Amino acid sequence: MKKTTFTLLSSLALTSSLFASSLSHEVKNNSLLVYNSNIGLVHEERELNIKTDEKSIIYEGVASTVQTDSVNVTLPNSISLLSQQYRFDKLTQAKLLNAYINKKVEVRLLKNRNEFKIISATLLSTNGSKSIVRTDGYKIITVNSSEIIVDDIPQELITKPSLVWNVQVREDTKTDMKIDYIINNISFKSDYILNIDGDSSNLTGWITVENRSGKRFENTELSLLAGNINRVSRATPRYKHAPVAMDVVAVMPDVQEVSHEGYHFYKIPFKVDIANNEKTQIKFISKDKIDIRREYFVQLSHPLYVRGERKFNVEQYINLEKLDIPLPQGIIRTYSKLEEQTILLGEAKITHTPKNTPLRFKIGENFDVKVTQRVLSRNDDKIYYNVDVEYEIKNDSDSLKIVTLQVPFNRNRDSRIETTREYSFTKGNIIVFDIAVDANSSKKFKVNYESRK
Repeated sequence: MKKTTFTLLSSLALTSSLFASSLSHEVKNNSLLVYNSNIGLVHEERELNIKTDEKSIIYEGVASTVQTDSVNVTLPNSISLLSQQYRFDKLTQAKLLNAYINKKVEVRLLKNRNEFKIISATLLSTNGSKSIVRTDGYKIITVNSSEIIVDDIPQELITKPSLVWNVQVREDTKTDMKIDYIINNISFKSDYILNIDGDSSNLTGWITVENRSGKRFENTELSLLAGNINRVSRATPRYKHAPVAMDVVAVMPDVQEVSHEGYHFYKIPFKVDIANNEKTQIKFISKDKIDIRREYFVQLSHPLYVRGERKFNVEQYINLEKLDIPLPQGIIRTYSKLEEQTILLGEAKITHTPKNTPLRFKIGENFDVKVTQRVLSRNDDKIYYNVDVEYEIKNDSDSLKIVTLQVPFNRNRDSRIETTREYSFTKGNIIVFDIAVDANSSKKFKVNYESRK
């Protein structure tokens, strides 16, 4: 009876089932495309040599999180693909011994208190801790299952996650076999470091790929797709959290970025190794001398519904107006230096940001700038609300601050605003006041609001 050996990954070897094909150890093209939606697309090409009497092809070492209904295999016309199976025989004593029934084994028997002897036998049956064997002298004995010794893993056991393709081969064929499939539990995220110095800044972007797919990738072309692709809902796969190693790669050549079909495609310009349960970090953006603008913003209460006095903290924002690169969604951390000491100013989440789009994000609240909203008087009647409100901006810092006050107020023909301050409307019903306040000083102004009930 013919036995063949089937090996898919160069680092792994597996004795195949009978009448299975043999693939080349060498991978001609292998790539991994990672999405920011917890999936990846695997591509491999290997040389296939198959004979007409071989009935199956085994792809050993597939990711344990493979979506089996996503597998796309390219075969020539001489081979028909009949069916596909996902196989993973997790090796146990019971499975191993069951596979050796009616086969030759060795048994370690206790000869005396400190000495063993090894005999040759045929395994007849096994049931948990005890097994029955027939010795070469045709004696039937019961032995401890743990004392049975076998030479190798049986051919019918596939001890690593594998895909088995049952095929019909019309003629001996030598061809390149292309395999594509989707895996779960692999993702990437973007993190950004913004170092600011005065009104200028430097931006560095890092991509972190986290692999929990159940497969190790070696010498692989890595690409990333930023954007929200449409996916059909599936049950969330279950997997155990394992310790994650960290591998940091600083890019020497530039990462290539291409806009494609409404997404952004990033190609890493060197091949990478990504172990299972490992995080790999790659620098993909480095941008210097970006002009920044600081903004101070406070959202106030609707003046018609305020009673008495309220104090508000002022939020600090950074605005990057001239970014000529797209930024995938992620977290941006802002740093500065004070007397050579690095200080974290704040963190913020950013969404997918197209190129040439101003980027504005909050870094925190200003310690030295506060705003007070105070009701001075109410003159409501049966038809109208009417209220006088005073705003006080107090700046205890050592530099001038321009503070943007936003006040919600219904803008319609039955509404009226009276004030000596200039203002504008945004978003239809938000009044905006931009107030410049000198260092270590305060500024007040009044507004009369009237609106029909």
